[in-house]
Amino acid sequence: MNSDAISKGVQCAPQRSLLHALGMTDEEIAKPLVGIVSSYNEIVPGHMNIDKIVNAVKQGVAMAGGNPVVFPAIAVCDGIAMGHKGMKYSLVTRDLIADSTEAMAIAHAFDALVMVPNCDKNVPGLLMAAARLNIPTIFVSGGPMLAGHVSGEKRSLSSMFEAVGSYNSGKITAEELLEFENKVCPSCGSCSGMYTANSMNCLTEVLGMALRGNGTIPAVYSERLQLAKHTGMKVMELLEKNIRPRDIMTEDAFRNALTMDMALGCSTNSMLHLPAIAHECGIELNPDIANEISSHTPNLCHLAPAGHTYIEDLNEAGGIYAVMNEINKLGLLKTDIVTVTGKTIAENIKNAENKNPDIIRTVDNPYSKTGGIAVLKGNLAPDSCVVKRSAVAPEMLKHSGPAKVYDCEEDAMAAINGGQIVDGDVVVIRYEGPKGGPGMREMLNPTSAIMGRGLGSTVALITDGRFSGATRGAAIGHVSPEAAVGGPIALIKDGDIIEIDINANTINVLLSDEELEKRRSEWTPREPEITTGYLARYASLVTSGNRGAILEVKK
Repeated sequence: MNSDAISKGVQCAPQRSLLHALGMTDEEIAKPLVGIVSSYNEIVPGHMNIDKIVNAVKQGVAMAGGNPVVFPAIAVCDGIAMGHKGMKYSLVTRDLIADSTEAMAIAHAFDALVMVPNCDKNVPGLLMAAARLNIPTIFVSGGPMLAGHVSGEKRSLSSMFEAVGSYNSGKITAEELLEFENKVCPSCGSCSGMYTANSMNCLTEVLGMALRGNGTIPAVYSERLQLAKHTGMKVMELLEKNIRPRDIMTEDAFRNALTMDMALGCSTNSMLHLPAIAHECGIELNPDIANEISSHTPNLCHLAPAGHTYIEDLNEAGGIYAVMNEINKLGLLKTDIVTVTGKTIAENIKNAENKNPDIIRTVDNPYSKTGGIAVLKGNLAPDSCVVKRSAVAPEMLKHSGPAKVYDCEEDAMAAINGGQIVDGDVVVIRYEGPKGGPGMREMLNPTSAIMGRGLGSTVALITDGRFSGATRGAAIGHVSPEAAVGGPIALIKDGDIIEIDINANTINVLLSDEELEKRRSEWTPREPEITTGYLARYASLVTSGNRGAILEVKK
């Protein structure tokens, strides 16, 4: 065992003395050392209950014969960080989480790990760490928030952001806005729609790294504590059988994840995180395969923001296993892969029942015959860009209009709130990419302002930044190459006509190659606004959005 390096033999007497200083008995020290990575904190609503989840995991580990020891992982709440400088620090924490977990796990010779994340960068960051460390590991999240209720209708955080836009355009009153504020987030947990946190927790089930229910059992249900105890017990079985993350997260597992991404209509951020996790497994996940998978994968779920159902509804309908079983009627999943259950995917999903075809549509009655995510290419995004097709109004699947160009989110917001954006426009927000931001901010405020002003069926938004999972509409992100490195998005001017065809997977600016080359010769790189601290180091190492914004040391 790894922990023999700190617990066995005369040479480890100093280490044992320090373990005794923690109050550990000889009997505990002799057991396998299981690290429980807790992302509990008191600022993120999705994490405020994780202390209870962690205690349940500890009980499970102890019951199964392990010695559980807790250490922390940070987490940023994207909703709280939204719309200001703080959002520059959201995506970048993914790598801090992976790096710090790697450091703690190796420095203290843990034999196995239980990851307890919940929100947007926590889940992929810890999956990256699990792949990098490759010791027996299992996940259990804090669970999703319950939907709120406003005027008798279920609502969520995306409704709140859009309500601000509605208020600013005079569509609702201050009293109505206050009702949204007080009611859309009624409990702890990751925000209640198929936003990034819940997308990644659901895909963790698909990847085989978590037990059934991890993505959908609400945070406030006692069933979540039972899941945590079973997770703690299960990690000891993984240790005994030496089942490791890279045994589970194979290339076929990632293809399964992309397939289910399409079926569920997950956040576009999954197209950042899955390649980054795969990279840590030694697998290069080319985003181009997303369209190939999408072409034969029907979209079966329209959870918020794409529709008016929520993660709690998906849970009652049978959860992720039920969607997997439904989609596999078309033979679209590789089912002979081992999972943390110790069984294959085929064994896991064989008895999963679709209890509500209104929530999980059947393969004979999908929302669309193609998947919920589309990757676009063209002279505006030669390397690629991404859109959540399932959350786009049908009339916006094909759109042509004049560009309104802004070099940061704040300028775009001022224009939207100032009434400068009109029907037909294509809003372009640039220098918000991984390097240019730096940090690739989410553009939920601009997209929500557009929707709140009633422009969602007539206005598109394009950015080298990214979008919250709560975003809906013709919002196209991850434009690569980004503006900061001279990508074509840096060359666009007000009034240029941009053509978008989501079904054809194309995005182009109607300029000749000669005109683009002329503008390129006249373009000069922007001086970075941030030159010190973590963000400056991040900007120097980060790759483009189409590669998952992974960090790469220059050789």
